[in-house]
Amino acid sequence: MKPTMLSRAQAYLAYRRALGFKLRTEGTRLLSFARYADASGHRDALTTELAIRWACLPRKADRLYWARRLELVRRFAKHLLLADPKTQVPPRHLFGPAYRRNPPHLYSSKEIRLMLHRAGQLKGGLRPHTFETLVGLLACTGLRISEALNLKASDVDLEQLVVVVRESKGGKHRLVPLHPTALPPLRAYARRRRKLFPLVEHFFVCNRGTALTYRMVRKAFIGLRAGLGHGRRPPRLHDLTGTSARFHNY
Repeated sequence: MKPTMLSRAQAYLAYRRALGFKLRTEGTRLLSFARYADASGHRDALTTELAIRWACLPRKADRLYWARRLELVRRFAKHLLLADPKTQVPPRHLFGPAYRRNPPHLYSSKEIRLMLHRAGQLKGGLRPHTFETLVGLLACTGLRISEALNLKASDVDLEQLVVVVRESKGGKHRLVPLHPTALPPLRAYARRRRKLFPLVEHFFVCNRGTALTYRMVRKAFIGLRAGLGHGRRPPRLHDLTGTSARFHNY
């Protein structure tokens, strides 16, 4: 009896994760494809027709979405081909490129000041100070949002003017220098946080004293960026990383 597509997908994901790949989103989508294949009664080798049929769901999605779905099945198919020569690898770029990098929005000094002002007007005891400090730190250091949210209180050395980023991209540590003008707002925030929550581990926390999450930041950022940018796509939170080279302080 031939293995199901789901069991083959699970074995493939286990293999790649053992090599260090996390595959969170890709893994979820690949399992979706495998369940679709099994539910449709497909028991033979992976075929191009099967891959295209799944990739084009939903029908009203744009071609970029289809292309990304087909690309992840292509990678899976190339792996299966090593053990099963009947496997068909879908053609590349059938729906166009699977990846399209949107140009980053470079925030102007006026836009940064506006977002800092809006952050300071947020409701909550510590919340306005948290978001004001977070936006300022992202704008002047180039930290990724995930790196900033993972900072422990001990990682922000306000004596040596340096931020220690642990387990960054590629699993490496790095030191990020702070401009002297960033020191006063960071110290003020650290004092407020320690006064309210003296035992917290993370540098950025919410009003409850727990670590600030990406979901909280993303929700607040929608209001902070309102009216900024040009065109149909609003500025992204991640664009602050590319903006930092233009600012030395906040």
